[in-house]
Order: sequence, then C-alpha cells, then structure tokens
Amino acid sequence: MPLTRFRIARAALLPLLLSLALAACGGGGDETAGAGKGGGRGGRGGGTPEAGYVVVQPSNVPITAELAGRTAPYQVSDVRPQVSGVIRARLFTEGTIVRQGQTLYQIDPSVYQAQAAQARANLASAVANRNAARIRAGRYGPLAKMQAVSQQEYTDVRAQAAQAEAAVQQNQALLQSATINLRYTRVPAPITGRIGRSSVTTGALVTANQTEALATIQRLDPIYVDMQQSSAQLLALRRAIAAGGAIPSRAQVRLVLEDGSDYGQTGTLDFAETVVDQATGTVTLRATFPNPQGLLLPGMYVRGMIVQQTIANAFLVPQQGVSRDPQGNATVLVVGPGDRAVQRKVTTERTVGDKWVVTAGLQAGDKVIVEGLVKVKAGQPVRPVPAGSPPARAGAGGGRNGAGGTGGAGGARRGHGGGPGRGGAGGPQG
Repeated sequence: MPLTRFRIARAALLPLLLSLALAACGGGGDETAGAGKGGGRGGRGGGTPEAGYVVVQPSNVPITAELAGRTAPYQVSDVRPQVSGVIRARLFTEGTIVRQGQTLYQIDPSVYQAQAAQARANLASAVANRNAARIRAGRYGPLAKMQAVSQQEYTDVRAQAAQAEAAVQQNQALLQSATINLRYTRVPAPITGRIGRSSVTTGALVTANQTEALATIQRLDPIYVDMQQSSAQLLALRRAIAAGGAIPSRAQVRLVLEDGSDYGQTGTLDFAETVVDQATGTVTLRATFPNPQGLLLPGMYVRGMIVQQTIANAFLVPQQGVSRDPQGNATVLVVGPGDRAVQRKVTTERTVGDKWVVTAGLQAGDKVIVEGLVKVKAGQPVRPVPAGSPPARAGAGGGRNGAGGTGGAGGARRGHGGGPGRGGAGGPQG
C-alpha cells in the first residue's frame, strides 16, 4: 500500500518538475537574447578606432652632440732644481695641494752661503778702492790746472777711479748672483695645484736643470676636457649654421662620467682646433669645467654633451608617429575636422632622443596621432584621446547596452511571473 502511494505522488510531481525546468530554460534564453542584443550595440559603438594623439607646438630645438673626450690638467709644471747640491729635507706630503711659492725641498745651502759671503767681502773691498780712487782723482784736478802734475798723470788717475767704479758694479752683480743661488737652495712650487710623488729622497744629489723632475704639480681646478668631433659632423654643423641655424657664442657643455652618471657641473666650450687630424679625421674641441672637489682626474674618459646648434620654429614629434609612404616621404596622421585622420607630408631633420625634429608640414596645435596607428587609416573616423590615457575597457561601450539587455532578461523573468508586457519593454529601455 505505501508503495502504491509513492508511485501516485511521483506521477503527480513529475509534470510539475518538467514545467519548472522548461520555464527556467525559457527565462535563460530570453536573458541571453537580451544580453546579446545589448552587446551587439556596444560592439557597433566600439567600431570607431581609438587614436592617441599629442598636441605639437613650435619651439627652438637645441641640437646636442655627444662627443668622447679625455680630461687634461689646466696647468702642469715640473719641479726641477736650479742649483746643484744634496737634498736635506722634503717639505711636502705627496698627493696634497701645494701653493705657489711654497718651499718643497731644501738643498744644502752651506756652499752657497760661503759664496755669498765671499761676494759680499769682495764688494766691500771694491767700494773701498773706488772711494780712494775718487779722492785721488779729486786732488789731481787742481794740481793739473797749476801744471804741478802732468796731464798724463791726471788722466791715469781718472781712469783708475773709473776702473774702481766698474769693479764695484761687478762685485755687486756677483753678490746678487750668489744671493740668488743661495735662495735657489729652497726649491719652491712654481704653481698652485696637486703635487704627485717625489722622485728623490732626502740625501739624494741633484744637479741644476736636470732632466728628471723632482715632482710634478698639476692644477686641476678648473680642468680641461678635450673632445673629438669628426670632420663630417663639423661640415654638417657649418652648413646648418649657414642655412640659418644658430650656435651659442660660448656653448655650454654637460659632462657624463665613465660610470654613466652626470657630472653635475656645467662647462664652457673654449675653442675648436683649426686643423683636422689626418690619422683620425677628427677635430679637437676643448672645454673648461670647474672641479672644486677634485672628482675629475687627468686622463679620465668622459662624454661631453654640447649644444652646437638651435633649430628655430621646429616641432618635436615622437618617432612612432612618423612613417614613410611608398615614395619614401615622411608622413604623419593628424586629427582633422570631424575627427577624421588626415595624412600630412612633413620634413624631418634629425632625431633628438626619441623624437623627430620636424621643420615643415605641421602647424601649431596639430594633434599628431602616435597611438593606435595599426587600426587607423587616412580619411577614417577616429575617436581621439590624449596619448598615454588609460585604454578603454573591452566592451565598455556595449556594456551599457548589455545592461539594458540584462534588464530585458529580467523583464522576461518577471514576464514569466505574469508581466510579459513590461518585460518586453524593459529590454529596449535599458
């Protein structure tokens, strides 16, 4: 008996379950159809390609040349003795800054002190002889007038007085020379700068004007940077200047060190060599840089960035925005009237970083398309947005219509509950 009741209940519930399943399938179909309809509009709304643009304005574009170079000391001076003798003392620390006139070495002065004393004594003797000769000549003058002495004797006395005067001058010169040699026993620094290692030690014998320097002093603040520019680049620069380009009279130079870092101090271009090196085909340019901290040392490899030319009223256009037509002409796409892509022929000079320097073919305020170029063709409508803007999400335009479709589906579900009229209207209103 219970089994019969179960079979009757199952038979009664089976049609109800089937109807519920069919209703669920029908509602899902309406919802899918509604969503598909809304999504289809969104797809049509996204059919116009998005084009990222940059607004270009004319400006004076500096043209920078990057040249390899080496640092060189501003001044170099070798320290050499001017008298011979034995080094008694070294009065500096190697590798430090020394000042002009500072004593670096002391040579044994005893011999030169004796020579100076002898010269001083000889001068005193000559002065005494001169004074005696003057007195004698003064006495012979009246005697010669009275003819008490012969004219020849008077002439001889006067000659002796003149010789005595000359002897005084000669001994004065000898004393001066001996004094100078004595002063040279203290070897001074000829310039202010950083002194290197000493080639001699205390007790070494040195000679006047020897070929080997006792030490070398280099002035490193300021410091020179010698850069090499190819003669071809120099010719191009001169042609550009002749065509109207401007070059600063004293160009500023920026320096990049061996490790790729920026030096931080700006230098000044001093001069360009007047001849081309036949071996390398380059011209030497020299710039001067301040070096207060001594960071730059002679012989370092550096790269100089020099503004050699300024192109007036030029446009800087990102390289990805410039292409070539079949004839090889440079072209760009700009946003024209009605948001349509318009192709323009332009004249490019050179690149500066990641941009082309355009000198003709553009106007101030033009919107040059630089993003989305794969989907954009000349004459085609575009949806312009500033370059670098976040890209629109996929299906965003159709998402709003899709929401309407979902509303329609919701209406269908509600219609299934007894309101098909509102459900059908709900889809299009969304």
